[in-house]
Amino acid sequence: MKIGVDARAARWYRGTGIGTYTYQIIYNICKLDKINTYTYFLPDDNNSDLDLNKNINVNVIDDRSKDTFWEDVYIPNVISNMSIDVYFVPQNGIGLPNEKNCKFFITLHDVIPYKMPETVGPQYLEIYLREVPKLLDRIDGIITVSNYSKEDISKTLGFDENKIYVTHLAAEDFYYPMDKETCMSFVKRNYGIEDEFILYVGGFSPRKNIKGIIQAFSLLKEKYKSPIKLVILGKKGRSYYDYRDLAYKLNLKDDVIFTGYVPVEELPIFYNAAKIFIYPSFYEGFGLPPLEAMACGTPTIASNKTSIPEVLGDDALYIDPYDVDDIKEKMLLLLSDQNLYNKMVLKSLKRSSIYSWKKTTIETIEILSNL
Repeated sequence: MKIGVDARAARWYRGTGIGTYTYQIIYNICKLDKINTYTYFLPDDNNSDLDLNKNINVNVIDDRSKDTFWEDVYIPNVISNMSIDVYFVPQNGIGLPNEKNCKFFITLHDVIPYKMPETVGPQYLEIYLREVPKLLDRIDGIITVSNYSKEDISKTLGFDENKIYVTHLAAEDFYYPMDKETCMSFVKRNYGIEDEFILYVGGFSPRKNIKGIIQAFSLLKEKYKSPIKLVILGKKGRSYYDYRDLAYKLNLKDDVIFTGYVPVEELPIFYNAAKIFIYPSFYEGFGLPPLEAMACGTPTIASNKTSIPEVLGDDALYIDPYDVDDIKEKMLLLLSDQNLYNKMVLKSLKRSSIYSWKKTTIETIEILSNL
């Protein structure tokens, strides 16, 4: 079977959920599938990180600007001139050609723009709400990342549940336990963080509930007398100043640390250096950061909403993200109970080990090649 993959997100959005997903799918296809023939549509021909076999070709799309990622401009002409059985678009179907001359398959990660539109950037919200409904009559199937998302997609969009397939995600293989003291020394040396810290990774969208973390941390500081910081990683988004001002208002100027952008290769160091990882999101289609933390053996406190309990099973400490006092109490419990803490380290490693990108990719290949 001849399969085309819009792989642009693997280059342009590496480090985000969609970018990581796309990269891991195309990387593992190179390693695993010697039967089907693939064409990867990429923005450049610098593919030294991919072990391209004879059955995998690269078609360079001469995009003049990264902004065209969301627009249906160059891809249709390329697809219409090629013999492809299935065309696969991982980034929520955005960029799917208008002209249909083969089977179309997309990965739709979630329907957050429908469920929580106020938490989505205005450009993406406009494009998503305009384009996704148009896809439904043209696509032959949807891959999504959790059973929760499958049900949500079917109910929200009215799409046949029998044509929605679930493939869970995984932490990448560079997330693993490292020497904690070495990692803490790195963080101190490069970021000036000297005390133990609670870590958050996962973006600045309001649905991530960073305000709830800061408010709960303020309550924790009143009860927990040992030195501890709250470290919030990531490029400072539109909501950053609201979060910073809240920390200042709660007299946490020196205790809540916003690092700004951290390179992907340094994320495992932060996960390993952290005392606890916290993820009290209001809504997730999957939620990769908790699995990344768990793969590093870091005990995780997470929201009990949407897909998160499906992904983390019985191996996280759950909170109601709308209850700041509950968040505080779970942080205090994990910091104060060494036996529970040690138990959660092992549970974290066990949970992360059941997921792999190899498994995700094999399941994806089966779906695409059996249409």
